[in-house]
Amino acid sequence: MSNRPLPPWPYPRLIAHRGAGKLAPENTLAACRLGASFGYTAFEFDVKLSADGKSFLLHDETLDRTTSGRGRADALSFGELAQLDAGSWHSPGFAGEPLPSLAAILRFLKANDFAANVEIKPTPGREWETGAAVAIDVKHQWQGQGPLPMLSSFSETALEAARRVAPELPRALLVNALPGDWLERLERLGCVALDSNHRELTEEVIATAHAGGYRVLCYTVNDSERAQTLFDWGIDSIITDAVDRISSAR
Repeated sequence: MSNRPLPPWPYPRLIAHRGAGKLAPENTLAACRLGASFGYTAFEFDVKLSADGKSFLLHDETLDRTTSGRGRADALSFGELAQLDAGSWHSPGFAGEPLPSLAAILRFLKANDFAANVEIKPTPGREWETGAAVAIDVKHQWQGQGPLPMLSSFSETALEAARRVAPELPRALLVNALPGDWLERLERLGCVALDSNHRELTEEVIATAHAGGYRVLCYTVNDSERAQTLFDWGIDSIITDAVDRISSAR
């Protein structure tokens, strides 16, 4: 596991969390546009499946926090989800902002030569189905242009499903607490990167990952001094809410 060559890393050092962090309603096209206005060229967002198997952006298992809907996020068809207001909860200026399809977000990113970090966020019980469906959608909707979107997930089942259907798409294992066997998990899932809670990282962890042939990115870093420390340690990319405070020129 030591001294493997590092895979290519075509992604910027800074990635906007859920589009534009907290400055706009998360996981919307408006958020990505706002993040881009601060010079960001890579965007992280969460994707799950509707009742009829369509890939759309939403973080939570339920609709309650960030939309005008209620209940399970996968209980409605995408046509029904698209009628919901996903902006008013944030602020009046975003009232009426819809829940976007994965296809809509990818069209925006491709048109502007931006990069994507697609977090597969399955509704519980639909891990394999979601991992496979999202990977197939990304594979077919993003062809022949720019760096391939990175697929990440806390669900190893979803990552394995993505690997089965679209092995060419790069994958990252998301962790909140760093497990003792994290290197073995990366190898087993064929990942190119570890995507960790930044509080779990040390200079030694990053060096160990690099020696094993893995890149490292982390979430969610909103303090510029912490970001600089992580860059000094050799981190490859940082996911941040602070698109207005941490310069994309890093």
